[in-house]
Amino acid sequence: MATKLFLLFAICVLPMLVNASTEPFLIIGKVYCDACLAGFETSKCSYIPGARVEIKCYDRNTLNLKYSIGALTDSTGTYRITVEDDHEDQLCYVNLVSSPIAGCKNVDPRRNKATVILTRGNGAVSKINHANAMGFLQDKPTAGCEELLKKLLQDDE
Repeated sequence: MATKLFLLFAICVLPMLVNASTEPFLIIGKVYCDACLAGFETSKCSYIPGARVEIKCYDRNTLNLKYSIGALTDSTGTYRITVEDDHEDQLCYVNLVSSPIAGCKNVDPRRNKATVILTRGNGAVSKINHANAMGFLQDKPTAGCEELLKKLLQDDE
């Protein structure tokens, strides 16, 4: 009987204790300037210091905004956003807001946001979440982009 009670405890109570952490989430990601207009990071990309991003969380049923927090990227184009609360069933995204680079202000519609999971109710125990990189498009492609993209496509075949 004691073994059954222990198993019941292990199956039902321990997962709740693991998920009861009150440590804040740390969301880390990068923002780049797509110099080749490729729609993804290449060796010609540069990372943007001072780009503005924000996390927005929406109610899953009504899609009403429930939470928002913004940040700027550091000198390496990396942002770090601390989120204090568990956002359980909410839909949360990191969105691009603005770029300080004059020739790279157009948001890439294919890489303008990244989904982030801000709950411990999914079994994940890490407080650090890495978001996909997001990008702005340079006004004109940099020299050498055509050759680079041909090489990348050739390597794909």
